[in-house]
Amino acid sequence: MGQDLYEADPDVRRLYEEAERVLEMPLRSLCFFGPAEALTETIAAQPALFVHGYALFTLLQKRLPAFRFSAVAGLSLGELTAHAAAGTFSYSDGLRLVKKRASAIQRAAEESPGSMMALVGIDRKAAEEIAREAGVDVANYNAPDQIVLSGSPRGLALVPALARARNVRKAIPLEVSGAFHSRLMRTAAEELEAFLEDFPLEIPRVPVYSNFLGRPVHQPGEIRRSLAEQIEGSVKWEDCIRGMLAGGIRRFVEIGPRPILVGLLRRIEPGAEGVSLATLEDLKLHEDRLAER
Repeated sequence: MGQDLYEADPDVRRLYEEAERVLEMPLRSLCFFGPAEALTETIAAQPALFVHGYALFTLLQKRLPAFRFSAVAGLSLGELTAHAAAGTFSYSDGLRLVKKRASAIQRAAEESPGSMMALVGIDRKAAEEIAREAGVDVANYNAPDQIVLSGSPRGLALVPALARARNVRKAIPLEVSGAFHSRLMRTAAEELEAFLEDFPLEIPRVPVYSNFLGRPVHQPGEIRRSLAEQIEGSVKWEDCIRGMLAGGIRRFVEIGPRPILVGLLRRIEPGAEGVSLATLEDLKLHEDRLAER
């Protein structure tokens, strides 16, 4: 992941080199050569995603200097990349933040093991009822018919039967290393909240949509609270996208290793235009389209 970007551009190489100094881990070796299992660990996965996303953003800005964006959002860890892109904090400070976030979440996951399960073909009310009955939490409101639950293995074991009783189309266990965005992450949220108290933040250059609130955040105090609360709170991704649509945004650019968010966008608003960028080839392929005003 990201090797093509690294080899293509000296600025990207500097981003990875700085990341290795701040994170104190062999990020290039992990991202470029694996093993893949190492990148499933939160402590490595979150920094890797942050650096890869910011590297793609850097190349996009460099190759298309006239490209302008009017708002940003990122799902879960991606919200940090969105804030860095909007100038809320520097890339260097973002590395420190993602390092703290990843270590706090990994500790919480080890202390309170859990997992996640996606429900497809369900509405919010039914998902919330299932979560309440199973003793788990709603982690992600991804799209009108896709919601993710998170919690203990015991609680999630009850979900498939509760879902079948409500004619839910699918209940899919996710291969994740913890019960993210649930009550089991409370200690991580508290740890990040304390870290953010003295963390330097600026007012973003463009609106940044908060996962936890489902709307833009502007002031540093509100940003600190939303980033901490997001750790154990629900990701209101559908609300974020609907807010952007209501604000007149019709073209979306996804930056990340896999084309996931464009798929969710089409489930939320089939008429919206979405482009997914994961590699240098993707950027080259869509350059002309992205250059259009």
